[in-house]
Amino acid sequence: MELSVHIENKIKKSLNTVNSNIESSKGLPNKFYTSEEIFEYEKETVFSDNWCGIAFGSDIPDVGDIKALEFLNIPLIIVRTEKEQIEVFENVCRHRGMILVEENAKKKKHIRCPYHNWCYGIDGKLVSTPHVGGIGKHSHKGVKKNELGLNKVRSHVWNDTIFVNITGNALSFDDHFSRLKKRWSDFDQPMFFGGNDSGFSMRLNANWKLAIENYCESYHLPSVHPELNKTSKLSDHYHICESENYSGQGSFLYNQISDKSNVFPDFKNLTDQWNNGTEYVALYPNVLMGVHRDQIFSVIVNPLSVTKIIERAAFYFSEKLEQRKSMKKLIIKNKNFWKNIFEEDIYVVEGMQKGRNTRMFDGGKFSPSMDIPTHNFHKWIARAL
Repeated sequence: MELSVHIENKIKKSLNTVNSNIESSKGLPNKFYTSEEIFEYEKETVFSDNWCGIAFGSDIPDVGDIKALEFLNIPLIIVRTEKEQIEVFENVCRHRGMILVEENAKKKKHIRCPYHNWCYGIDGKLVSTPHVGGIGKHSHKGVKKNELGLNKVRSHVWNDTIFVNITGNALSFDDHFSRLKKRWSDFDQPMFFGGNDSGFSMRLNANWKLAIENYCESYHLPSVHPELNKTSKLSDHYHICESENYSGQGSFLYNQISDKSNVFPDFKNLTDQWNNGTEYVALYPNVLMGVHRDQIFSVIVNPLSVTKIIERAAFYFSEKLEQRKSMKKLIIKNKNFWKNIFEEDIYVVEGMQKGRNTRMFDGGKFSPSMDIPTHNFHKWIARAL
């Protein structure tokens, strides 16, 4: 979206309130949560220039599986081209711009355009162009198949979360999140989706940034999650704020979810810090992750509009548990436990959105002690814009 110089200057002036000193800094002004114009600008900057989560590898478990989706109103398809290889393409035929895939598909060998039957392999290469040179002539010197494959979108898969960088301008994923990957290097090992009962989705009437801000901090734990606070108190938590492009919280106390003394198996060869410790980090702009000795979860926050989002969560384990009858109830119990926690947050996330419709609220006042992860996110937004 092309913004006038006047609008860009207004945005930059508003961002001046977010500075590096948390004691004197204010949060983002109301319009950053309510303005369609700023939301459109975020699409072109905050989202397109950075690594964003769009789906999970578990959405397309088999070779030839295709998932169609829209991200930032861009139609995309995600394809498992090989057992360990996932690619993301623009969901559009190179002939006349027709949408190729409307519904998810299983174990396909080709992707065929419904308009003029141009056909692509699941690797994105153009393989046939019926009648392109006239009736019965399926080639033409002016149509070079090797130059007309599907437009590939830069992508990376980490912890089974599929990230894309729309503009291609970001550092490599490994460089961009190098400090977090090193911090969580113990979990650099195989992990397995828990099946249909190991994920959930929720819709919220709020700006996407409020979901990120809420997840970053533990300050709200006693008031919003009283039951959780009984076993993992606010005093057990600490800030994670070592990088400009992620932040979050950790806890020194983790109580494994159990069912008749049955617990999930641990990941292998973990260092002692994970015996009782957990960490929860927001990877800016839109992915929330949590690591535990026995499970990893990832939540993708997809902005549908300036005031509407959908969150999708998926849970992963150290072993294939989906087919084990002994684990069925525990997998469901685990999903319900975490879903309840995220549902408890809906009230405050949507409540903050309603508060952004007031006239005199000016972004609020950060707690210099408790809001450090959230302030880090606001600084990142200011830089990204």
